[in-house]
Amino acid sequence: MKVTLERSALLKSLGHVHRVVERRNTIPILSNVLLRAADQALHFKATDLDLEVVDSTAADIGQNGATTLPAHTLYEIVRKLPDGAQVSLELGSSEGQLLLRSGRSRFTLQSLPESDFPDISVGTFDNTFSIDSTDLKKLIDKTQFAISTEETRYYLNGIYMHTVDVDGNSMLRAVATDGHRLARVEIPAPAGSAGMPGVIVPRKAVAELLKLLEETSGDIKVEISTTKIRFTAGNVLLTSKLIDGTFPDYGRVIPSGNDKQLVVDRDPFAAAVDRVSTISSERGRAVKLSLADGKLVLTVTNPDSGTATEELEVDYDASALEIGFNARYLLDIAGQLDSDTALFKLSDAGSPTIVQDRDGAAALYVLMPMRV
Repeated sequence: MKVTLERSALLKSLGHVHRVVERRNTIPILSNVLLRAADQALHFKATDLDLEVVDSTAADIGQNGATTLPAHTLYEIVRKLPDGAQVSLELGSSEGQLLLRSGRSRFTLQSLPESDFPDISVGTFDNTFSIDSTDLKKLIDKTQFAISTEETRYYLNGIYMHTVDVDGNSMLRAVATDGHRLARVEIPAPAGSAGMPGVIVPRKAVAELLKLLEETSGDIKVEISTTKIRFTAGNVLLTSKLIDGTFPDYGRVIPSGNDKQLVVDRDPFAAAVDRVSTISSERGRAVKLSLADGKLVLTVTNPDSGTATEELEVDYDASALEIGFNARYLLDIAGQLDSDTALFKLSDAGSPTIVQDRDGAAALYVLMPMRV
């Protein structure tokens, strides 16, 4: 194998694939990235056996061939080469070594044979549709923060994507929850997505997809099977195993009878929560909301460091109510809202609260209260 290409092109493709590779691996080949030179392009592939990313870039191919190299080492070498440099990769005559040259720099890297590299992308995908990258980014952006990190409830360690019928319209919905808060966002279902199975996309795949979407515009191709999902953005293919589990019936935790409505200016509210929570304990982080006659009083009490209160004028004309929430969760949800105001639908101190931009907004958040 003999390849020459621009450092920037090599770095961009390695940037897409190397993040998938775990830094500590008991299986040596999984520390490597697969490089294949063919058809005037250099093709890249990396995997952790649950997630696989493939990319390619145009290159001057002197000789076709393939090998695998340590992913993070190769990325760091290329990252530290000067801008505009030409990089040549050549499999040496000695077995298991590759020579990387750029300007006056020379690196000899240990390689492993292509034949050892696993392939998780095999299989057929029964459902295929295209979705605008901004729509897909919206679904992920507004739900990712609520993904559970508790490994025992593994079925919550991702975003649940499925199609639903809402008032006769087919919608593509994304839901994430960690048991303390829930995020639900929906968009009109793209053509071809109706009838897709409900799938749970794992947290790591979600994070990699979001990075990819930040530098992508236009349509993303989505392919789904019973066990895998694949996203195609330009030259990049991201294939992930799905979480094999049943997502809970989230509809049961979304209250329907919350009759007390609070409308508050989002930014002043978030700033006030942030200020009073300064003295909260890391473990507690509870902030009490006291509501009565157009006023909201935020209170935090910490036996070790004192108390903090702040008063805000709000739109609230229901009966007086005191309810507590985790300050961090309040700030997370406030950060997801698009409008200048936040609508809280409350019931009582022990029941879940709904937070939205407005009635009927595409994004809906449910927050479980805390005892204060």
